[in-house]
Amino acid sequence: MEIRADSGEVELRAYREGDALAMFTLDRVCFEQRFRFSLHTMRDFAEAPGAVSVVAEADGAVVGFCIAEVEGEVVYLVTIDVDPEWRRGGLAQSMVGWIAARAWDKGARRVDLHVFVENEAAIRFYERLGFGLVGTVPGFYGHGSDALYYSRRMGFGGLVRPI
Repeated sequence: MEIRADSGEVELRAYREGDALAMFTLDRVCFEQRFRFSLHTMRDFAEAPGAVSVVAEADGAVVGFCIAEVEGEVVYLVTIDVDPEWRRGGLAQSMVGWIAARAWDKGARRVDLHVFVENEAAIRFYERLGFGLVGTVPGFYGHGSDALYYSRRMGFGGLVRPI
């Protein structure tokens, strides 16, 4: 699937074996040390049996990705990374929509996620997408690093899919 972001043309595609290194490299650009995944963990999440992962590619380079895990009626967003040069152009929203559509096909009817309490840009982003705050999870990211837990229903009984 191709989309047009403010920075140019982007192809959204399913994760492929071999993408993990480029994703790991981008994760180091996007997040400070305490929030980064190791290469091994990144690969494990992206290749897990219930994984639904999207990679955003522009001119052969990975400029974003989202890893999610479907378990029953819930799809959990593990991480969303967007290269700083590609932010605020709709790429993250497109990736979440891509994930939601595939998760819907696998039976998911709700999207859950955690976000660091001080990540104001991400909090605003999720709230704009219709996610509702469920509560706070003390120490989710380690001692003194709490998370906010957000959730959003999919489907016609709740919010219309895809996101």
